[in-house]
Amino acid sequence: MKDKISLTWKGVDYNLVFNLNVMEEIQEEYGSVSAWGELTDNEKEPNARAVIFGLTAMLNEGIDIDNEDNQGVEGYVPKRMLSCKQVGRLLTDVGMEEATQRLNDTVINAVKSDEKK
Repeated sequence: MKDKISLTWKGVDYNLVFNLNVMEEIQEEYGSVSAWGELTDNEKEPNARAVIFGLTAMLNEGIDIDNEDNQGVEGYVPKRMLSCKQVGRLLTDVGMEEATQRLNDTVINAVKSDEKK
């Protein structure tokens, strides 16, 4: 998770994180990361539910890490977790293509960093 990929929505920067916690959530919902990836990487029409689910998991993991890392830091205001509905609105504002690309980049970067170890 060395290369941070983020999205800005309503003036707030959110980090996308793909780690074992997110992987577990995706596997629980879709059976495997590969099955989920096939749904989100469709050039014609990505599966909106799969994109929202994965993006919600990645954003909320990023929020949780940021809140944990900055706990007790003067002036830091903890971010609230995002609901699937809020992430759907974020996708609408940012654009499905842009968000899907960031989502895919996050997974690719995470896999690359694991392969280096």
